[in-house]
Amino acid sequence: MFPSFVVGGAQARFCAVANRHGAVLRHAIVSMDGNLSCRERLRSGLDVVCPAVVIRRGDTLGNLRRFRAVLGDLRPDVLLTHNFGAIEWALANLLPGARARHVHVEDGFGPEEQDRQLPRRVLLRRLALRRATVVLPSHVLLRIAQTIWRIDKRRLRYVPNGVDLSQFSPARADGDAPWRLPGAGPIVGTVAGLRPEKNVARLVRAVARVPGLRLVVIGDGPDRAALAALAAELGIGARVALVGHLDDPAAAYAHMDLFALSSDTEQMPLSVLEAMATGLPIASTDVGDVAAMVSEVNRPFVVPRDDRALAEALSRLAADPVQARAIGAANRVKAAAEYDQAQMFAAWGELLGATGRSA
Repeated sequence: MFPSFVVGGAQARFCAVANRHGAVLRHAIVSMDGNLSCRERLRSGLDVVCPAVVIRRGDTLGNLRRFRAVLGDLRPDVLLTHNFGAIEWALANLLPGARARHVHVEDGFGPEEQDRQLPRRVLLRRLALRRATVVLPSHVLLRIAQTIWRIDKRRLRYVPNGVDLSQFSPARADGDAPWRLPGAGPIVGTVAGLRPEKNVARLVRAVARVPGLRLVVIGDGPDRAALAALAAELGIGARVALVGHLDDPAAAYAHMDLFALSSDTEQMPLSVLEAMATGLPIASTDVGDVAAMVSEVNRPFVVPRDDRALAEALSRLAADPVQARAIGAANRVKAAAEYDQAQMFAAWGELLGATGRSA
């Protein structure tokens, strides 16, 4: 159960896990907003259905009755819910007639919870997740689940995200990039949904402070037009490429010199892991586990959520290409040692009951 099955980090991870375990698992996917665009990432031949479910915003009691009926019809071996947007499914599973084994994964928060937990949501999580196995991809979330949500630590599982290292090459790409930018300055790239909590506007303003730096933004969303207008207003429209959504951005990383993350809230961003796997140095706001994720030599470039601080980090990396390459190489080594997707697949296979089954 997803708040939305739009292409994003949690959805891409689910598809990768589903593809890895193949015919061992069958799936019924519900998208609360009806968006099923990430289904394109599921391998053909998988046993996947997307049942139509009546969902009425604000009708909590009605939704609970309908969700319980759906669970009664599906009789799933595992109910897998994602983030607070699917919490009503967790509540429905506590009602008589449901009671599937419940695994809940929490990847992070929207802008409304970037600085503090909302009391009503804390109480709902305590109630809905008291019998669930709760999966957290970051140590920050693990601490929140223990100390604020007060989930029994025996029900908590730390499962870091992983990447397919074979898809990301630390060698600079020889072919044409999927964008055109004049000039010869270093290219800083980011991969993000263009939504308020990603605060790509901060990155645009930071790039405007660094002469010659060029910016590539991969991703789409409601903030795209505003970002284009901001770049023009700051006089750097020619230095900024808003590429939009790419079905597979893996190859695009190899055309970047630096990677940047400017979010107000994250936990364990997949884009940072992908940049590390590509051997890129990273300038990032200090959110979630980012400082712990990157190599030790990269940590001085994880900075407060401030335009000037991010601009300074980018400027220092751009000014010393030798140091930047060394930092990128260290990031690649750490990604290979700690974030290979094979470890993630094994953990999720056990959580979903795939381990030991034959296809």
